[in-house]
Amino acid sequence: MNRRMIIISAFGFIAAAAAIGLAVATGTTEAPAAIAPPPVRVPVVTGTVQSKDVPIYLRGVGTVIAYNNVVERSQITGQLVNIAFQQGQTVHKGDLLAEIDPRPYQAQLDQMTANRDRDQAQLVNAQSNLDRYTKLGVNGWATPQLIETQKAQLGQLQAMVKSDEALIEAAQVNLGYTKLTAPIDGVTGIRQIDNGNIIHPTDPNGLVDVTQIQPISVIFTLPETTFAEIQQQMAKGPLTVLAYSQDDKTELDSGTLELVDNQILQTTGTIRLRATFPNAKRMLWPGELVNARLLLDTRPNGLTIPPGAVQQGPNGSYVYVIAPDGKAKVRPVTVAQISDGEALIDKGLRASETVVVDGQYGLQPDSLVNVLHGKAAEEANLQSAVEQAIP
Repeated sequence: MNRRMIIISAFGFIAAAAAIGLAVATGTTEAPAAIAPPPVRVPVVTGTVQSKDVPIYLRGVGTVIAYNNVVERSQITGQLVNIAFQQGQTVHKGDLLAEIDPRPYQAQLDQMTANRDRDQAQLVNAQSNLDRYTKLGVNGWATPQLIETQKAQLGQLQAMVKSDEALIEAAQVNLGYTKLTAPIDGVTGIRQIDNGNIIHPTDPNGLVDVTQIQPISVIFTLPETTFAEIQQQMAKGPLTVLAYSQDDKTELDSGTLELVDNQILQTTGTIRLRATFPNAKRMLWPGELVNARLLLDTRPNGLTIPPGAVQQGPNGSYVYVIAPDGKAKVRPVTVAQISDGEALIDKGLRASETVVVDGQYGLQPDSLVNVLHGKAAEEANLQSAVEQAIP
């Protein structure tokens, strides 16, 4: 056993001596130093801080309501003999909508007119008698009592004629009610009663609903904390309101703020506002839910960046700014609003600076970056969008 250990030790000594001899022969006694790898550059997509006039919006959710809405009702009872409109038709004030059988009301008018003519004839006769009795009374051939009686009869007939004229006027009004006309410009709804039926003033749904949609209104709400600022801006002039679709992608119309409600809703801590829109293209319809943007002000030379550049950390919002040496620097920022694909920055950036829009996940403070351009940048943006969409 000891002999085996001696042999192994000998071989080890010989190998060590050979290694030393090789080192001496080559003139190297130390191992070569390791070559440091080049610094890693993180691929990123960048954008530039833009300076331009930026609109400041207050956003709320609103409901479209008709500017005016009238239920067309009959003032009299009668049979419908003519329906003169189509459901959903655009009508103008005064247009004929329907007609009630006028014959009973024409007969009443004729009767009242005849009564007036009769009483008018009696009035003329009474006036002639009074004139004759007055002349006879001058000569003592007619008693004062007869003259006074004739005067009273004349006054009675005059009152009867006035009554007849009032009844004629009422009959003419009722006859006019046999024609149902549009009270406003608007669009008719669903007809509630068909031709040939008896219509009454007490019918709950009337004949048809007429809705004015040009112009049209939107009632929307905003937090009560914005009330003072809105009042200050209204004092300077009319404020513009934009109506957008529910997905906030399509602008439906542009209108004007009409009023702020006279009280704050304590239950929700909001204020109600009403805006009026011309609705020339009829993109707004009563009952529609829309997003309302109140243009409060326009900030000149506002600084904007793509919203993707803004990151959230424990100390608030920040962005990565590319320094002249190609390194990414963390910069805290204050964001005023994010609207229409732009983030308005109050503090933290200067115009024309370069910020990282995509690829922040691989960055650390002072990381070197490799700015992607063209197709590579598009692919990186697409990949980022896909990753954000995956829950």
